[in-house]
Amino acid sequence: MRCPFCAHEDSQVKDSRPSEDGAAIRRRRQCEACGQRFTTFERVQLRELTVIKKDGKREPFDRDKLARAIGHATRKRDIDADKIDRLISGVQRRLETQGDEVTSTRIGEAVMAGLRALDHVAYIRFASIYKDFSDPGDFAEIAERVEKEATPPPGHDKLL
Repeated sequence: MRCPFCAHEDSQVKDSRPSEDGAAIRRRRQCEACGQRFTTFERVQLRELTVIKKDGKREPFDRDKLARAIGHATRKRDIDADKIDRLISGVQRRLETQGDEVTSTRIGEAVMAGLRALDHVAYIRFASIYKDFSDPGDFAEIAERVEKEATPPPGHDKLL
């Protein structure tokens, strides 16, 4: 592993352990040249994914791009970072099990489903970009739908 400080090619693994969600291995490394320590994460990748964009272009799947999009939607929300990482890993894993190629639409729908279960505000934020909202009525419509789904039906509390 190349050192991020001095670019030396060799580093020594000092400690390895599973990440908190178990989807990666966290490795603590030390550069053999400069002695600096750094952390790397190793993840299982089932296959190389190709994303088919709406305009027909193809590009390699980029986990970091997915994480940035979800990060924008969840910014300033009180959501545990581990839950966000599990969402990202879950979306990626689902996509990898569906074949070598995936449409950007399928990725967007998977993220929307995950955010809907995680945080309603983040879901609406992501939907506003993904669905390309053009006026305030679009926000009101989706917010009304989310509120309706989140509100238990009358008499629900009597069943508990």
